[in-house]
Amino acid sequence: MNKNSFKTVEEYLNSLNEERRTQVEMLRESILQNLPKGFEEGIQYGMIGYYVPHSIYPAGYHVNPNEPLPFIGLAAQKNSINLYHFGIYMNNSLMQWYLGEYPNYFKTKPDMGKSCLRFKKIDQPTLALIGQLVEKISVEEFISLYETAYKKTTS
Repeated sequence: MNKNSFKTVEEYLNSLNEERRTQVEMLRESILQNLPKGFEEGIQYGMIGYYVPHSIYPAGYHVNPNEPLPFIGLAAQKNSINLYHFGIYMNNSLMQWYLGEYPNYFKTKPDMGKSCLRFKKIDQPTLALIGQLVEKISVEEFISLYETAYKKTTS
């Protein structure tokens, strides 16, 4: 199935092999348990997305205002399960918190890209750390971060 053709989270999950599906479902459950009120889950950009719905932020995402404002993306890639957390890249103190907490859970360095956190496997330490990360920004705080970052790029 083409990654852009998923209409539901269930379709996305059903497209994964059993091992990957189990791993993604575990991380998804941790996100849902810790997701602040106001964010919604759905498919966004070909992956599971958590976003600020138009009912809360009618302007949507500046790149495509028809899309709700993205907060987190969750995707199973070839060699890792990736978490795209937009807040961590707009808020340096949140990034520093994550980098400071990471060694409390893992002995390796974090596997990070420009816009993602990569995990080879999902285990209890991963679930605990990501659960804490997810709950650190409310919808209102995220909108404020986004608007501040967006104004800087358009000024």
